[in-house]
Amino acid sequence: MLAVCVALGAPTRVTAQCRLCSTPTTTREEATANDDIRLELETNLNFDRLIIFGDGQGSATIRPDGSSTATGSVSSVGPRAMVGTVVVRGQPGRLLRVDLPRRIELFSLSGGRISFDDVASDLPSVPRLDSAGTLTFRFGGRITITGNGEGQYRGDMPITVDYL
Repeated sequence: MLAVCVALGAPTRVTAQCRLCSTPTTTREEATANDDIRLELETNLNFDRLIIFGDGQGSATIRPDGSSTATGSVSSVGPRAMVGTVVVRGQPGRLLRVDLPRRIELFSLSGGRISFDDVASDLPSVPRLDSAGTLTFRFGGRITITGNGEGQYRGDMPITVDYL
C-alpha cells in the first residue's frame, strides 16, 4: 500500500505538517477580515494498493479527476486510490499564487524510497477565492518504483499559497 500525505504552508511561508496518522479536523473555519490564509487538507492523496510484477521499473498515476493508470512493472492501482483535496480560506475575491512541488521523495519504515513527481492539479490558471473566501482544488501525480518497492510509503508535500 502506498500512501502520500501533505504538509501545507501559510501565506507567510510558514509550513505546518499534516501526517497520515493524525486525526483530521472536522470543523469548518470561517474566513476572517484579516490577511490570513488557511489551508485545510480535506483528503490525503492515497495510491491504495499497487500490484507490482517483478523488480523492473514501473509507475502509477492518479490524475486530479480521479482517473488512474499503471505502466511497466506496476500492473494496477487499487480501487480505493484517492486524489488529494485542499481547501484554501481567506479574503473573498482575492487572487492567489499556489505553489506545488514538482517532485518529492517518499519513504517506508524499512528504509525504502520512491519518488512522487509529475504533480498536477485542477487549479484554474488564475486562482481566486470565491465570494465566500474559499477555493477548493484537487491534485494527483505519479509514483515511480524501481526494483522491489514493497512497503507502505509516506512523505510530506509542501504547498505554499500567497495573495497576489
